[in-house]
Amino acid sequence: MHASVKTILLNGNPLDFAALEKIGSGFFVPVVAEQSFERVDAAHKVIADRIAMGLPVYGANTGVGSMKDRLWTIDDLSEFNTALVRAHHFGTGPLFSQAIVRKAIAIRINTALGGHTGCSVDLVKAFLGLLECGVVPAVHRHGSIGCADIGLMGQVASVLTGIGEAFFGGELLAAEEALRRAGLQPFVMLPRDALAALSVNATAFAAATDVLREAASAVRVSMATGLMSSLALGASADPWRVAAALGTRGEALVGSWLYGQSDCVDWPLPTAIHDPLSLRMTAQVFGAAVDTLLVAAERLVDATYLSDDNPVVLGGQVHASGASLPLTTTLYIETAQIAFSHVARNMLNRCILLSNGVRRNLPINLVAPGEIASGLGPLMKLVVELYMRVQSLAVPLSAQSIVVAGGLEEEATFLPLIVERMETQVRDLRQMAAIEALLSAQAIDLLGDTSQGVTRIAYDRVRALSPMYMKDRPLSREIEALHVAFASEDLLRAIVAAAPMPEFDDFFALGN
Repeated sequence: MHASVKTILLNGNPLDFAALEKIGSGFFVPVVAEQSFERVDAAHKVIADRIAMGLPVYGANTGVGSMKDRLWTIDDLSEFNTALVRAHHFGTGPLFSQAIVRKAIAIRINTALGGHTGCSVDLVKAFLGLLECGVVPAVHRHGSIGCADIGLMGQVASVLTGIGEAFFGGELLAAEEALRRAGLQPFVMLPRDALAALSVNATAFAAATDVLREAASAVRVSMATGLMSSLALGASADPWRVAAALGTRGEALVGSWLYGQSDCVDWPLPTAIHDPLSLRMTAQVFGAAVDTLLVAAERLVDATYLSDDNPVVLGGQVHASGASLPLTTTLYIETAQIAFSHVARNMLNRCILLSNGVRRNLPINLVAPGEIASGLGPLMKLVVELYMRVQSLAVPLSAQSIVVAGGLEEEATFLPLIVERMETQVRDLRQMAAIEALLSAQAIDLLGDTSQGVTRIAYDRVRALSPMYMKDRPLSREIEALHVAFASEDLLRAIVAAAPMPEFDDFFALGN
């Protein structure tokens, strides 16, 4: 282990977002105390004893799926378990990030430490060896219907046996070569090890924790740009105070944050007795997103220690299990996707208010006085498209009908695909936030307002890349540059430092 790498203890307890971020970075390597292996070994002994008596154990001495009734002999088991892993190396498409793969391996280790998996201690140590020595399997994203990531974890398990591809020392290598350079030997799967190595949802869970943290980051930045546009539009801060006092958990968090930040700025007098709903209900819209993200993330933290294996060892016996269907977690994530569509619509409406010339005597399209220009109004076409992209990806997938393995497997969640769609939503929300900030900065300059606190941070980020709009000019590159800036970790850190929302920020390890 490199001297700069630190260790982090896994013991079968929940892994929070801070721990997963550390593991994903590669600068923290999981270790397991010897006493934690006792539960693993006890469960493995139950499996081994059953096999020794000639009794069937699904996926250990029997086939899987539609071949579940095929019982293999003792002489066949070594070949069968090795072949089972290789048969499930069928992923395609782009690769997951190395951070996600590291997290997936750690989740698989941690869930095994609960003592219900039945795998060998040697398998757990083999997974630990990959992380300790810096071997990261190359895992293609397509290959799971969200009911045990067999096509995804199969790519990880294959690397253990010297098959497939892996990253080592910054290079993508054949698995056998990566293991050799790391000083590791290919692992020989014992009965139960093969299915335990590949038939879990660890990759989808790891990817979901990654995208939920990115979504939380996007929401925090969007709250800052929403505050910025509310400043420019002269919105009343009173509804935020009410939400802080009388709202649900998410509404109260957001309402308190918005009202507290409006108090740090020379806030203009309200321009109407009753603001449009897009301004008056900002705390409700962002609050729903905050609440659904927190609930989905809490279920994911549960998934980092609860066994989703099939079969499982329970009370000294082997039981078939349906825990490989992570439906509760998936449904909460889908709910967060629907909340994102409301956030996107809220942002779209504020952008329209900024450019339609109705509030605070702002010029139509934010055209500077005396200038011959079309202004920023044409940008509404892009904002509407981005909103529709976010909204179209909010349609739930998990209840789609499927039939796999001759009708034996007809339930799925499609969690990896849902995660992929959420990644696209987050990307488009971030671009919408960048455009909202651009429009708000123009309005603030036209009105002669002074931004402070987080609104000043967002304003300065805009003006560092995009000068005040006077004459018509191409904006594509500026918008793309602003998109990158408003998705950056350093902007998030600045916002969190200047205006923390601890219950949310700390849970998702934002700004660390």
